[in-house]
Amino acid sequence: MKVLIVEDEPFAQQELIRLLEKVATGTEVIACLDSVEDTVEWLRENPVPDLIFLDIQLSDGLSFEIFKQEKVMCPVIFTTAFDEYSIQAFKVNSIDYLLKPIKTEDLQAALNKFEDVRKSYQSGVQMPFDISKLELLLKPVTKEYKSRFIARVGDQIRHLSIDEISWFYAEDNVVFLITRTNHRYIIDYTLDHIMELLDPAVFTRLNRSVIAHISGIGKVSRYFNGRLLVEMIPASPEPTYVSRAKAQSFIEWLDK
Repeated sequence: MKVLIVEDEPFAQQELIRLLEKVATGTEVIACLDSVEDTVEWLRENPVPDLIFLDIQLSDGLSFEIFKQEKVMCPVIFTTAFDEYSIQAFKVNSIDYLLKPIKTEDLQAALNKFEDVRKSYQSGVQMPFDISKLELLLKPVTKEYKSRFIARVGDQIRHLSIDEISWFYAEDNVVFLITRTNHRYIIDYTLDHIMELLDPAVFTRLNRSVIAHISGIGKVSRYFNGRLLVEMIPASPEPTYVSRAKAQSFIEWLDK
């Protein structure tokens, strides 16, 4: 069985490989990828694997973007570390779902289900795969988004309203918050966690390193190889790009 792993945490990649070696002898992990962009390119350039293990939150956005850009011709088992995604209704059709850290028995049950689904794919009868319904399942009925962050400045603690924030960026494993008045603060969050706390109607992840408020996005220009160049407000010290894989969904987000 040839398996593709799409997971942006190296430790989680290695742990899944270890569990597969334990419960599914003969499994060949043909690639480990960590982003939407890399996965789309890989699927376009390589033979279809037997099975994909796919993390929901990747380094450059939600993995559902993959299905909007490329037709996936094999069964998928989703994985995630976020409790809000742990819903039995997610186990539909050809898809299964595993909550990280993955337990051996849960992986075995998912692989057993995969063997049944695999027969349908081999016979040319593919199970329905409706991404819009899956996205709907991941949206809480009600959710309160974070309204402020705290930042430490020496011995002081400063609270910053969401309305004061222009963008966030990560550099050397440190996450910074940039205000509209161009002040910079270190905060104790990862970008992945921040995206879970913010209203997606006004915040978006531009790339692996930057999350922006709509007011923090200035001029957007077409750039080389299908990418977009984004002018940040206040200006960023380095150019900010949106990948080719994420460009269309970003434009659609701007147009909401």
